[in-house]
Amino acid sequence: MDHGLFREVGMAQRRLLEGLGVTVAEETAYRALLRHGPATLGELAAETGSSAAAVRRVLPRLEDLGLTSRVAGRPLRLVATPPDIAVDILVARRQEELTHSRAAAALLATEAAGRGGPQPEEVLEVVTGRDAVARRYLQLERDATRELLVLVHPPYAVDIGDDCRPSRRAARRGAPVVRGIYSPLAFEQPGMLAHIRRAVADGEQARLGQVPVKLAVADARTAILPLASGEDLAVESALVVHPSALLDALVGLFETLWRAAVPLRLTEDRLQPDGRPRAPDAEVLALLAGGMKDDAIARQLGLSPRTVQRRVQVLCERLGARTRFHAGVLAAQHDLLNE
Repeated sequence: MDHGLFREVGMAQRRLLEGLGVTVAEETAYRALLRHGPATLGELAAETGSSAAAVRRVLPRLEDLGLTSRVAGRPLRLVATPPDIAVDILVARRQEELTHSRAAAALLATEAAGRGGPQPEEVLEVVTGRDAVARRYLQLERDATRELLVLVHPPYAVDIGDDCRPSRRAARRGAPVVRGIYSPLAFEQPGMLAHIRRAVADGEQARLGQVPVKLAVADARTAILPLASGEDLAVESALVVHPSALLDALVGLFETLWRAAVPLRLTEDRLQPDGRPRAPDAEVLALLAGGMKDDAIARQLGLSPRTVQRRVQVLCERLGARTRFHAGVLAAQHDLLNE
């Protein structure tokens, strides 16, 4: 058998040393030596189900990593380094590599700074594929330390039904301030209001307003937005923007929309004595101010459209509003949405 079988045998086992730079074949040989004890090349080949030639090919690397050593005398016999010592050696080696890499990054950054500003290819990054877009967004969210700005508009690459995500973000040490503006169309997604309730409970500042494009900005240093404007393509590719005038413009766009948006002060779900849900007036008014239709409000609050219509009519009469949208505007002007 050849070196290829090493990979097949190794993959059948749980890999333990992959994060320390040890390949499948190298770990397979090392673990075989641990099981067998001192062994010749032939004995080790039999233990791994490979050939002596295949073992000989990985031997220099095993010795270089400090995983094996040679027993004095003939024939050649190998012995495994005790695991605690071997892992310490591997960790120290990896730490040294990381130290050198950080020093190299600093040197490269100095060289790049001497060119007089970022180059176009350093400002923009294109991400393709729905899964890749979702991973890149989650990475941006995790990396934010001061502030995360989000414009929320369907469709979504990330599952909004993941109840744990806002809590994980809030529990993280040094969690950023999160400000989100939700498009009325966002509420076409079932469960969106419940999602926002969880986020607000975890500290997010949420508003309802017009959202021309999906956007997320972390620490005013990195932004992600759709590359294509078509709704069906909005999550299939994305543009990541690094520090530049374009990034400054995106932050400015968010701040302009934020000032025009309506605050969402969401309350906990409450029940009437007969067990049916009751929509808090502040929530209804906020959703009205954002331009949402009765049917969409009903879906989010778990009410029938007829119940919402009656509630909207009562609120309009109470506020002296001519239209449902006017009721939302009056509520915002009189700061009724903050109650």
